[in-house]
Amino acid sequence: MDRTVKDLTESSDLISIPSEYVFPTNPEELEEAEQQIPIIDYYLLTSGSPEQRSLIIEDLRSACLEWGFFMVINHGVSQILINEMMDLCLGFFDLSPDEKSDYVGKHVLNPIRCGTSFNTSVEKINFWRDYLKILVHPEFHAPLKPHAFRDISYEYCKRSREVAMELLKAISESLGLEEDYIEKALETKSGLQILIVNLYPPCPQPELAMGMPPHSDHGLLTLLAQNEIGGLQIKHKGKWIAANALPNSFMVNIGDHMEILSNGKYKSILHRVAVNTKATRVTVVTANGPSLDAVVTAAPDLVDCENYPPLYRGMKYREYVELQQSNQLDGKTCLDHIRV
Repeated sequence: MDRTVKDLTESSDLISIPSEYVFPTNPEELEEAEQQIPIIDYYLLTSGSPEQRSLIIEDLRSACLEWGFFMVINHGVSQILINEMMDLCLGFFDLSPDEKSDYVGKHVLNPIRCGTSFNTSVEKINFWRDYLKILVHPEFHAPLKPHAFRDISYEYCKRSREVAMELLKAISESLGLEEDYIEKALETKSGLQILIVNLYPPCPQPELAMGMPPHSDHGLLTLLAQNEIGGLQIKHKGKWIAANALPNSFMVNIGDHMEILSNGKYKSILHRVAVNTKATRVTVVTANGPSLDAVVTAAPDLVDCENYPPLYRGMKYREYVELQQSNQLDGKTCLDHIRV
């Protein structure tokens, strides 16, 4: 098993980071001015009047067009459940190497994987991040320890998936499509959902390291919950800005396959994670995608061969996931691979 970042930070009085974690160039600077990431009220979307729902769908349309990121409030997933999930995830990372050894170094679509960085077999520079990745839909999996992990993670993933599916209906409408277009075209009832837990321990030289480098996500929608420690940064209009989440909100971003389906109208957005010297950042992420066997192409209603020709060639979702996860994480290079 690769030495984890958690092991590294706990094994000695770390003053400087090992050379394999040092990025050769400094990341582009963060824009200091605070900018408000769009806020979507989930309760008004699902339980409000038809007029309120229409207004929220318009808000979603603007958020997807202009940002590719938005915060969802009043989503109905209890803070108690989120806190329990966070605690159990920390408990997993506290397990001994022997207890985690069954989940190390497997294929990208193995049910449970844990490790460090992203793909240490092909990376030249490691990221200041340990992870746990679990396939939780259409078939649910969970590690044996911590003992309560299975029940709590099942409930958390089910609830966050319900939120994602409702958002996809609204996004489908915002594109001028039928509410159930995405569900039917991409077979989302049997769609892939991955639970990804990220641990970013304190770093003695955060200016030299990256928790995660600039990248976009595969899939349709990614939902992120975090502890109180920030670090997520997104690229908006050519500048990096801090994505500071409201309490008890989900940070949501569009994935590459939403860009493909919308024929480039809604673009997946580059984001990265900075680390700090003082505290451990924990994020609990659910990545929601099409069925693994779905071939993802632009919705026919969003294609006009003369004015709006297809921007991407079709590819099975399974093949795309394997392509991205088996290579270095580098911007939107995976999406570039299928550009027409």
